[in-house]
Amino acid sequence: MDLLKTIKENAVKLQNHIVLPEGSEIRTLKATAKILEDKIARITLLGNRSEIEAIALKEGLSLSGARIIDPFTDNNRQKYAEMMVELRKNKGLTIEKAYELLNDPLYFGVMMIKAGDADGEVAGAINATGDVLRPAFQYVKTLPGVSVVSGMFFMIFKDKSIGDNGMLVFADCAVMPDPDSLQLAEIAVTTAATAKAIANIEPRVAMLSFSTKGSAQHELVDKVAEATKIAAKMNPELLIDGEMQLDAALVPEVGRLKAPGSKVAGRANVLVFPGLEAGNIGYKLVQRLAGAETVGPVLQGMAAPINDLSRGCSVNDIINMVAITSNQAGAKSL
Repeated sequence: MDLLKTIKENAVKLQNHIVLPEGSEIRTLKATAKILEDKIARITLLGNRSEIEAIALKEGLSLSGARIIDPFTDNNRQKYAEMMVELRKNKGLTIEKAYELLNDPLYFGVMMIKAGDADGEVAGAINATGDVLRPAFQYVKTLPGVSVVSGMFFMIFKDKSIGDNGMLVFADCAVMPDPDSLQLAEIAVTTAATAKAIANIEPRVAMLSFSTKGSAQHELVDKVAEATKIAAKMNPELLIDGEMQLDAALVPEVGRLKAPGSKVAGRANVLVFPGLEAGNIGYKLVQRLAGAETVGPVLQGMAAPINDLSRGCSVNDIINMVAITSNQAGAKSL
């Protein structure tokens, strides 16, 4: 499976509108030129038009087809400011403060999405994760029935016998340090939905622990077992099982031995880790030592797709994340 090729092809069909708040950042502009050339998405760049156009000219980049909006002068400032005050009036937000916040492209981009003027956002090339997510939490908020945002990775292996034709999904590897049982259940359900929406796989979710089906007794094991029950109630059609050790989740003969009769054991393609420590360490071990290609993190649980980049991201990383964000927006609109 060439996952990224599939994601980009689907994005071309969807033609969703993605806003890039870091409009004068050089990698973002190079990515925009390629996205427009390949027709992956419709793009709005936020920033000063003269500055953006000067950089594009210097670098020989064509931004034909991109919309450029200056948050300081755009005609929608009043509409967005009034929306912000209405949404945060219980927090004491004034119209003056709302206008001040809209000078920040990260807030302006989020309000475009909230107003229905864009389908998703990608940022983080020059902004910290907290700065990217804070406006999203305040104004876009989470999906109905979901209280937690999490980050998942697609892990792609040369060995096609692993997972689903050489692909596994890991979560949460990026956001939630110590989820409780309900939060872990929400992570499992949203990760399965993201995997199906973006990779078009039928998720088989293993809830990982250092115990399989009661082989060890500990409150950390109890948390995962309880999360499994909650997730199964949240989505009765979801193939999910746990608590489960990694070998029981992935190796058929071990799965049959440790969890006989399980529809997930030995054939899982979605691995939900019990906490961020395990998830983050796990994906980096597999990436560095097993040579797996990683795609992500893909943020999930938001009411609209808003994805965060690493500040060390490449141009291709931005292109890929825009395509992924478009796919998420497409799944949301179904």
